[in-house]
Amino acid sequence: MSDALTILKERGLFKQCSDEASLAKLMSEGPVSLYCGFDPTGSSLTIGHMVPVMAMAHLQKAGHRPVPLVGGGTCRIGDPTGKSEMRKLLDDETIAHNSAAFRKQLGQFLDFGPGKAHMTDNAEWLLKLNYIEMLRDVGVHFSVNRMLAFETYKMRWETGLSFIEFNYIILQSYDFMKLNQLHGVRLQVGGDDQWGNMVSGIDLTRRMTGQEVFVLTFPLLTTSDGKKMGKTEKGAVFLDKEKTPVFEFYQYWRNVHDDDVAKFFKIFTFRPVAEIDALCAHRDSRINDAKALLAFEVTSLVHGEAEAVQARAAAQGAFAGAGADLGAIPHAALSRDRIAAGVTWVDLIAEAGLAPSKREARQLVVQGGASVNDVKVETPDAKADLGALKDGAFLVKAGKKRLFRFTVE
Repeated sequence: MSDALTILKERGLFKQCSDEASLAKLMSEGPVSLYCGFDPTGSSLTIGHMVPVMAMAHLQKAGHRPVPLVGGGTCRIGDPTGKSEMRKLLDDETIAHNSAAFRKQLGQFLDFGPGKAHMTDNAEWLLKLNYIEMLRDVGVHFSVNRMLAFETYKMRWETGLSFIEFNYIILQSYDFMKLNQLHGVRLQVGGDDQWGNMVSGIDLTRRMTGQEVFVLTFPLLTTSDGKKMGKTEKGAVFLDKEKTPVFEFYQYWRNVHDDDVAKFFKIFTFRPVAEIDALCAHRDSRINDAKALLAFEVTSLVHGEAEAVQARAAAQGAFAGAGADLGAIPHAALSRDRIAAGVTWVDLIAEAGLAPSKREARQLVVQGGASVNDVKVETPDAKADLGALKDGAFLVKAGKKRLFRFTVE
């Protein structure tokens, strides 16, 4: 248990801590209950959410107790952190659906057996609050001057900050205090952009309960070129295979930059650090083998080994001409009537999500980056041609790494 912080540091899951020495001492004395909040503003977690989830999983393996929080209450307001405008407010049915999806996905990473991790939802206490009592008992502990100094609110001066969003920090702090009361939570973990909200929870808990609690943040994850990690041409990479097909999920990891392989291995898998360093020590063909292993392990963790095996086989068949089953590659049906009507390859590239728009699909073709069944598309106005069919399908490639299959009916 006392090695928990060292494990997080070795794996790139440590940015700053409110009182590292005291937290390390507490962890050496026995299991520590910890939490991270996940507002169900969408119907699926993303690979960005996997960072705190994997941190909680590593801490659980080290003997500590995760208490993940689904924000069924706070998502009715929306966290303004990092946002240029107010989030869309959700109805009760959508929140219930999203919360259930989050709980199921969190269960893939954490052990919720007896005495293990415990799932919570802040709707349990936030929806019962009396406004006047909240102002009197909780709001009195917050300094508006201090809140206005936080970077979260500074970023919103130009676009405007609603009063409802201004309350978010109070509710998040209240969550920490309630989890401390109800479940003995002593530690909150989260992204470093949450630092202001999190330390406010320390102050409120101390003022209302007298309990010493701690916060620990992770670095905001970026790729080697400085971009936010987890984005593709289609947007975020989701854990739900209905939103991000398993093959696309596998390919995301298979195509990460050489310089990111070791970092992502440490954060998104449980493989020992020494093994990871050995796997990623070279920049020849062996780094490609490491990428394939990374893709397989993360896909297995999220979708199961059988799905990972199928995605790997489809990738090998598509890129090596091995004639393997390509069923795992994202696909859609295309009618012969539509082909006869003159649909262009640019139309299909955009529809497949291989380019974010028709304009960019045209640019891809002009630059020589599009092919159909391994034959380059020469002009942007070229029309889909039944003569290009192979085994009843068009395998469309954007560059060397992104694929989509149109089956012809």
